Amino acid sequence: MRLSWNEIRTRAAAFSNEWRDAAYEKGETQSFYNDFFKVFGVKRRSVARYEEHVEKIDNRSGYIDLFWPGQLLVEQKSAGRDLAKAYGQAGEYFDALPERDRPRYILVSDFRTFELYDRDEREKVSFSLADLPRHVEKFGFIIGVQRRKFQDQDPANVRAAELVGRLHDALEAVGYQGHDLECFLVRIAFCLFADDTGIFEPRDIFFDFLESRTREDGSDLGLWLSQLFQVLNTPVESRQSTLDEDLVNFPYVNGRLFDGPLRIPAFDSLMREMLLDACRFDWSSISPAIFGALFQSVMDPVERRAKGAHYTTEKNILKVTEPLFMDDLRAEFERLRSRKDSRRRNDLVQFKNKLGELKFFDPACGCGNFLVIAYRELRLLEIDVLRELGTRDELDVTTLSEIDVDQFYGIEIGEFPARIAETAMWMMDHVMNNRLSLEFGKTFTHIPLKKSPHIVHCDALETDWSELLMPAECSFVFGNPPFVGAKYQTEEQRAQVRRIADLGKSGGTLDYVAAWFIKAGEYVKQSEARIGFVATNSLTQGEQVAQLWPILFERCELEIAFAISVRRRRAFQSAFSGAGRKLSDQRDGQIDYRLQAHRWRKLYFKCQATCRLPRRRAGSAALCPPIHRSAGIPARRGAVHTRAARRFAGRSCENAQGSGAGGCRLRFSTGQQKPADTETCRDAHAVPRQRCSRETVSGNPRSKFGAAGVCAYWLAGASRNSEQPCENT
Repeated sequence: MRLSWNEIRTRAAAFSNEWRDAAYEKGETQSFYNDFFKVFGVKRRSVARYEEHVEKIDNRSGYIDLFWPGQLLVEQKSAGRDLAKAYGQAGEYFDALPERDRPRYILVSDFRTFELYDRDEREKVSFSLADLPRHVEKFGFIIGVQRRKFQDQDPANVRAAELVGRLHDALEAVGYQGHDLECFLVRIAFCLFADDTGIFEPRDIFFDFLESRTREDGSDLGLWLSQLFQVLNTPVESRQSTLDEDLVNFPYVNGRLFDGPLRIPAFDSLMREMLLDACRFDWSSISPAIFGALFQSVMDPVERRAKGAHYTTEKNILKVTEPLFMDDLRAEFERLRSRKDSRRRNDLVQFKNKLGELKFFDPACGCGNFLVIAYRELRLLEIDVLRELGTRDELDVTTLSEIDVDQFYGIEIGEFPARIAETAMWMMDHVMNNRLSLEFGKTFTHIPLKKSPHIVHCDALETDWSELLMPAECSFVFGNPPFVGAKYQTEEQRAQVRRIADLGKSGGTLDYVAAWFIKAGEYVKQSEARIGFVATNSLTQGEQVAQLWPILFERCELEIAFAISVRRRRAFQSAFSGAGRKLSDQRDGQIDYRLQAHRWRKLYFKCQATCRLPRRRAGSAALCPPIHRSAGIPARRGAVHTRAARRFAGRSCENAQGSGAGGCRLRFSTGQQKPADTETCRDAHAVPRQRCSRETVSGNPRSKFGAAGVCAYWLAGASRNSEQPCENT
């Protein structure tokens, strides 16, 4: 069992007191580090060795004082020696090591001072022996707790997927296939991760068990693994008293991960060695956020050639999750943090509780990329909140985190990726628990797993989503549904799109992804939830526009909150709000509202530029809600907003001031408001039959008068010929 941080600090204080007079490198180094590892409840000889011989690049040889392959290199000096030179010597040893053995951490010390270098984070921390109790968290890697920065296409993720892929191919070749193979590999992946990150204790217990207790020919490996899976699924108090002592040390995991029997795979010596190679790899360095997709890719040799290319990267996932909910949550937290009143702490607690009540739904979750990253970002925000609430001693470890994996829901048609998604969520949960432990110096774990993400294996288009999560309880719907053009859809897929879109006999030419947009829109009609999807850009082009967008705007009563064009991937990302809710105006270098206006001009285009309302009746300062329809441009000239403006939640736009020459009461970009008199509004020409001031150049709107007196709407009825009057006037 892992020691608590309080116990480790107590041991560190005793250690620093006992060794305060140590000074001699040759005579005391090994005893010093034997006791140092005991501070963390780890036997030094189980992980590291002394006097490791290396051949340096300059053909000279040397000896590393203490070496833990892949983790730690120690260069020890006598008291008062130059530690800068010691670090240079350690660097020479590091360069001479094979790539697979090069450690993340380098420690140099003269007994009185420690200097610890983290090569991944490029950080250095220096402190005295007496201050060790205050810095023990920096050595969390000894017990499998360490902070990690993950990157898309990190070589570690690719290497891990390849190791599992080799084992998959070997088992499949001998006839171990289907459901049993997929579940078996998911369980193995969890054990490999658990063995290197502190879920299993002591570290490498799984590797040692396989290496020491199974035969070299692999004949009994499947039997031992089958028994181990049963142990991991059995509470400690319910286990047999005669259970093998090496199996007794494994914890109870729960969470349904090891529930249910599987066919026992028959290993040979080569397959056994493949599994041991996977055990030797450092699984603490892989990212649960994208490993799932890479893991899935190795199951198909064709996809393996382009691994990493088909999944949604963290960067693009964040382009959806940040404006959809994280930006608003962070802004709310910043407002609370900046307050100075007496209710500040209470409101921060309420905000933390709110984070634990949000519910997230991905109806095409795949391997769980969106869910895993959303969970990580929420936990990071919660840690920021906890920092504001108090010091380590003021916080109760049992109630530190309100956020858990059971707030996340998903639907996936494939059983294998659905199980990977569950496992990836648990892996990220453990990573964030370690992060929380490091931040506050208290052990925080969720083993055995008491809660699970709600990932359902079924067809999202044939399932009533409200059976999984009631719309009123859902906070956000997001994800990356599958793209399949109309010409490439199967008969079953085409029938699903026709039924959901309900466009009549022809069924339209909608992309397969459009069905998720429509189902999501109907799902949130009676909810406050918002939607954010990645989609193919064909939804905003050609004949699909006339088929899809009237359904979303009229039948589903949605508004566009933001749209981001990602041209290289020929996709766009968009989010919707239901009727009457606040809009967000997300602008960065990739958002092109004029482009979207051009694509959607035949149906709808909202004011995104200078036209802003001082206040809507719903109480939010947002974008102007009127959306003009190609078939619904007002017949009476001068009554622009009264009849063309869409009605949201039964309320008309406050801009509608009647059909006379009163004009539109809009707040302009200058911050000034036009009086309701006979003056011409730049958005609605009050003078009857006045020619529109816009002209169209190369399909794009351009004003003759600059930014001064232009209509902010590009109406579908406006003629491309600047010599003809606009139908809106």
